[in-house]
Amino acid sequence: MLLSKRFLPYFATLCLGALNDNFYKNVLLLLVTYSQLNSLPIDVNLFVNLAAGVFILPFFLFSAHAGIVADNMDKAKLIQRLKLVELIIMSTAAIAIATQSYLVMLVLLFLTGSQSAYFGPVKYSLLPQALSEQELVKGNALVEMGTFLSILIGTLSAGLVVSNENGLIWAAITVTVLAVAGYLASRAIPSLPAQGVLNPNKFSFFSGTWRCITKARETTSIWMAILAISWFWFLGATYLTQFPNFAKLHLHADVTVVSLLLALFSIGIAVGSFVCERFSFGHVELGVLPFGVLGLSVFSFDMISAIPTASVELGFVYSFEAFINNAQHYRLMIDLFLVGLSGGLFIVPLYAFIQTRAEKQECAQAIAANNIINAFFMVGSAILSMVLLSVFDWSIPELFMLIGALNLAVLLYVYSQVPEFTQRFISYLLSHVMYRVTVTGREHIPLQGAGIIVSNHVSYVDALVIMGASTRPIRFVMDKSISEMPLLKYVFRHAGVIPICSPKKCETTYLNAFEQIHQALANDELVCIFPEGKLTPDGEIGEFRPGIDKILQRDPVTVIPLALTGLWGSYFSHKGGHALTTLPKRFWSKVSVSIGPSVDGSTTHCKVLQQHVIQQFN
Repeated sequence: MLLSKRFLPYFATLCLGALNDNFYKNVLLLLVTYSQLNSLPIDVNLFVNLAAGVFILPFFLFSAHAGIVADNMDKAKLIQRLKLVELIIMSTAAIAIATQSYLVMLVLLFLTGSQSAYFGPVKYSLLPQALSEQELVKGNALVEMGTFLSILIGTLSAGLVVSNENGLIWAAITVTVLAVAGYLASRAIPSLPAQGVLNPNKFSFFSGTWRCITKARETTSIWMAILAISWFWFLGATYLTQFPNFAKLHLHADVTVVSLLLALFSIGIAVGSFVCERFSFGHVELGVLPFGVLGLSVFSFDMISAIPTASVELGFVYSFEAFINNAQHYRLMIDLFLVGLSGGLFIVPLYAFIQTRAEKQECAQAIAANNIINAFFMVGSAILSMVLLSVFDWSIPELFMLIGALNLAVLLYVYSQVPEFTQRFISYLLSHVMYRVTVTGREHIPLQGAGIIVSNHVSYVDALVIMGASTRPIRFVMDKSISEMPLLKYVFRHAGVIPICSPKKCETTYLNAFEQIHQALANDELVCIFPEGKLTPDGEIGEFRPGIDKILQRDPVTVIPLALTGLWGSYFSHKGGHALTTLPKRFWSKVSVSIGPSVDGSTTHCKVLQQHVIQQFN
C-alpha cells in the first residue's frame, strides 16, 4: 500500500508539508530568540508567544470552511491548489528570511497556519476514499508516523541550519525546495471526486465554526472520539511546551537534551502508530484504546518518579553525551518513549473511527470539527500551564502528575458516554487474550444499510466474538435469560440488545422483539440473530427456527451467513456440563469467525440460510 500510486504521492505531500511548516516556524522562533533585534518594535518574549498564537489562530477561523470545501470538490485538486499556495508563501518567506524581515515572516506564519488549516480536513477525509476499510488503520498509522517524524526532523533541522555560518541563505533555500517538492508530489495524487450531493455554504468566521461543531455533536460516538483526540493534543502540547524548562530545572541538562526528549516522544508516537496497526489486525479496532490511555498515565507517573534525586554540583549541566551515558536517566528516557508509544496507540484508531462513522459526504467537516476542538484544547493547555506554574507556583513534575491523573478521568468519562467503546474493549480482550480469533470474509459485511447476520449459537460469548469481527455496531437478538446474566448484563445493557423468548413464556417480549428488529432495520442498522434459538448441546448446528422467515417477510433485507468454530468446549459452552459451572480447561485456543457472501433476503428462507451457515462451518 505504501508504494501504491493511490497512497505514496499523498504520503510524500503530507510529510513534506509537515516538515516545511515546522522547519519554517522554528527558524523564525530561533532567529527571533538569538538574533539582535534592535529594529523589532515589540519584546522578544511577546513576539515568540504571538508567533504561537498566530500559527494556531487560523484553525479557529478557517477549519469549518475548510471542511465544507474538502467535502465539495476533488480532493486531489484541492491538495494541489493548497500546495501551490504553500509554494507562493514559502517563496516569499525565503526572501523575508534572507532579509531578516521578521514582521513579514510573522504575517507569512499566519498564512502558513491558514494553509495548514485548509489542508487538515482533506488530509484525513481523503483516506477512506482512497483506501479500503482493511487498509484504513494502516493508512492512519503511516500518516501519524510520517507526521510526527516530519515534525521532529523539521524542528531539529531548523536548529542545525540556523546555527550554520550561512544559515539564513540555507534556510531560505530549504523552505523553497521543500515547497517545490511538495507541489510536485501532489501532482501525482489520483483524482478523488466529491462524494454525495454538493453542499455549498457561505463563509463565516463564527457561525460556520459553531455550525461545524454542532454537526459533529449530533453523533455522540464521533463527538467523544473528537474530545478524546483533542485531549491527546492537550497532553502532547503540555509535554512539548514544558520540555525545555523540565530539562533545565529538573534534569540539569542543556538544549541538546531537550532535543533528545522531543525525539523520544515523537519517535514513540511513530512506533505506537505502527504497533497499533499490528494490534488492530487489519480493521478499525477500538479495543486497543484503553491500553493507550492507561499507558499515558502509568508511564507519566513512572517518569516523574524516575527523575534523578541525586544532587549535582552547582553549575553542572548535562550535555547530550553525558546525559545518555548516565544510567540513572535510562528509566526516564524509556518512560518518555512509552508515553509517546501509548499516544500512538490512542489516536490512530480514533481517527480511523471518525473516518468510518462519519457520512462520506461530510467526513472532512467532521475532521474540521476535530481540528477546531484540537486548537481549543491546545490553547487550554497553555492557559492551564501558565496558571498552575506561574500563579500557583506548581513544579513541572506536579503538572505532569496532574495531567496523568486527568487522563484517567477522561478515560472514564468517554467510556461512560459511549458504551460501544467498553464493549469493544471486552470483545478485544476475549478475542485476542483469552482466545485467538481469526476472521475470514469480513468484506462481506455491508459498510452501510440494513442487514441481518445469521449465526450458529455455541456459547454465551458468541455476541462478543461477533462484535469484534465487525467495524459496524450490531444489534443482537438474544435470549432474554442470556441478556440478563449477571456476568454479561452490564456489557449488553447499553449494546442495544433485543431480548426475545418463546411466546409461551412471554408473548409481550416475543412480539416486542420483532417490532424492535423492524425498527432497527428501518434505521439501516445491522442486526444479528441466532436462529437455532438456544445454545448447541452437542457442538453441531441445530435446526433454524422460522422466526427469521417472519422477519424477512416484513423486511427482505440482505442476509449475511456467519459460522463460529472453536468455541465448543470453552468455559462458556455446554460441553461437559452447563456453561459457567465447570473450571476453564482451555486458554488462548483458536476460534474462527467465517463470514459468507450475502444472500438476498427476499428469495431465501430458514432452511436455505441454515445450509449457508453449515457451508461456512465446514
